[in-house]
Amino acid sequence: MTSKTITTSAYEWVDERLGLSELAAFARHKTVPVHSQSFWYYWGGISLFLFLVQCFTGVLLLVYYRPGAEAYESVRQITFVMHFGWLIRSAHSWSANLMLFAIFVHMFSVFFMKAYRKPREFGWLSGMALLGLATVFGFSGYLLPMDELSYFATKVGLEIPVAIPFIGPVIADMLRGGPEVSEFTVQRFFALHVVVLPALFLPLLGFHLWLVQRYGNAVPPREESKPLSERKNIPFMPSFLRKDLAMWLISLNILALLASVFPWTLGKQADALSPAPLGIHPEWYFMSPFEMLKLLGNWLPGEFGEIAGLLLFSLGIALWVLIPFYDSTRESGQRGRTAHYFGLVAVILLLATTAIGYWTIR
Repeated sequence: MTSKTITTSAYEWVDERLGLSELAAFARHKTVPVHSQSFWYYWGGISLFLFLVQCFTGVLLLVYYRPGAEAYESVRQITFVMHFGWLIRSAHSWSANLMLFAIFVHMFSVFFMKAYRKPREFGWLSGMALLGLATVFGFSGYLLPMDELSYFATKVGLEIPVAIPFIGPVIADMLRGGPEVSEFTVQRFFALHVVVLPALFLPLLGFHLWLVQRYGNAVPPREESKPLSERKNIPFMPSFLRKDLAMWLISLNILALLASVFPWTLGKQADALSPAPLGIHPEWYFMSPFEMLKLLGNWLPGEFGEIAGLLLFSLGIALWVLIPFYDSTRESGQRGRTAHYFGLVAVILLLATTAIGYWTIR
């Protein structure tokens, strides 16, 4: 029996049980629209690729990381003792930031292409839930090295929920495991980072990807107004998949360059008794709400300013999440234009408050 016959027999055996030919037929018939804004279709795949990098590097780090009192020492050994430990840690940290950046780009492209409209409401809602979980991934993982920067930045970040009336301090104490950030906080954040969040994220990601396959790629309103005969499409397999994999390769090269040329540093071990170093601030994806709270706290007296800032930001997020139910169809007309301007204002405010936050760091 030749090797080709063996391969064919093996494929037929697997196909009979798993239906691989049905999946291949679906992939051959699936098409992707081609137009001037097709570039934005790749950002969802880039986000997925960077998440896979997170999973792979996270498992490698998990082998040597020790939460609790030995957290800093274990990260020091990973960074300076283990072979290529510094590279794995840098790749994990850089891919986390790149993944969040890719998700934000993907979200805004979906918004301005009106891809949240009927029947894709659940795709938008599940994507927003994934973004929320991704930011919690970043926040919980940032503390785990327990160096000076991550310790004090987490203390600053946990001041945001404290501004919530009545239940805010209770939430903050529950996250910290006490009144202060300590080794118990590290243990809680570690459990959240490697158990709770993946258990929530993976099923939601599967649901989101299934919705994308079910309804396909949305086209922008300008393309949607064209007759079907004038729209261009390419087959997903192999044309779009080949381009998508090329974008994955570009992302991998960018990640490798950042991780090797700008390796993630490890500062001094955190000391609760020492004063906070200058320039402590939350990560860039939390800078906008942090700066909004600070600005309104300066304009309005006492806790009222912080509460007003938190309510304003929460209202903005609620309106953003619920936009499919306001601008629901192509016939929305004025609502569609209002939603477009709302998106522009949101982008400008997000960029402006983030830039102001970094500009005023001392």
